[in-house]
Amino acid sequence: MNAPSPEAAPGRIVLLTTSHRVAPGLLSWPAWQALRTADRVLCADGAHPQLPYLREAGIAVDAASPTAEELVDACAGGRTVVVVATGEGEPALTDGLARLAGSGRVRMPELELLPASYDLPGARLLDLVQVMDRIRAECPWSSRQTHKGLAKYGIEEAYELVEAIEDGDRDELREELGDVLLQVVFHARIAEEDPDAPFSIDDVAGGIVAKLVHRHPHVFGDATATTPEEVKEHWLRTKAVEKQRTSVTEGVPLGQPGLALAAKLASRVRTAGLEVPLPHVEGIGYELLALAVRAEAEGVDPEAALRAAARAYRDAIREREGRADKEHGDPS
Repeated sequence: MNAPSPEAAPGRIVLLTTSHRVAPGLLSWPAWQALRTADRVLCADGAHPQLPYLREAGIAVDAASPTAEELVDACAGGRTVVVVATGEGEPALTDGLARLAGSGRVRMPELELLPASYDLPGARLLDLVQVMDRIRAECPWSSRQTHKGLAKYGIEEAYELVEAIEDGDRDELREELGDVLLQVVFHARIAEEDPDAPFSIDDVAGGIVAKLVHRHPHVFGDATATTPEEVKEHWLRTKAVEKQRTSVTEGVPLGQPGLALAAKLASRVRTAGLEVPLPHVEGIGYELLALAVRAEAEGVDPEAALRAAARAYRDAIREREGRADKEHGDPS
């Protein structure tokens, strides 16, 4: 049996995809092999970030945007053509190739999708920063926002996140985490424009990275911790040195909800080993204070406990309303 002539071989099309979130030129070894052995390399985007690095490596790239038919013809004779895809991919080209393959009238070359670079974990955060930059510059509402004007949204989003957690709704949790993250990126973007003390999202991220490393010597240093309690001791000890506080109450935000505030103060007192009796004063506020301290000592979040009880109360109200409607003959 005779082997097919080179002219009859259908050839090969390689669609090379790259991530704009990875530094140009950092391609996988299979990608470089495909580029170096290709008979022709095409790229429709003359400003593609990979082009300078490909040409520096001696890869000849034609700035061309062929149709599916032209690309198939270019593979005639067993040739390999690599298409360096743009950031959006090549939907028109791939759709055209699919139509040709489905027609049954054309002998199709071998088709290969070759990822040339991959996103690292967290890479989509770069997209968020870029989108926020554009919104801040072009949106009539976003461009006028200030830290003070956005403050209420941060509180609202935090409460909605807590609600999603307590409801156990995974889809809602993912969405609310995104809303909270947006608040962080939005405030950091506004902070870049401060004329006296600007800072960026990189400064924010760099600060929290440094803090986490410093406060986890059992992970990044020579200290040891085998229990959550020992980890907390490391954290509080390091934090006390950093802040140089003279009271365990320093750093406790007084504007937080009352039960959370009481529990936080009780936690600080207990962790510091202090004996501080509760004020013996009559009144609902002091009764709530005692309940919050008791809850914290038992490992219960008083805010979460009260919210759970309030939801049960809400359900009971709705049930009673439903019975009342039926008793009064409400058809709804």
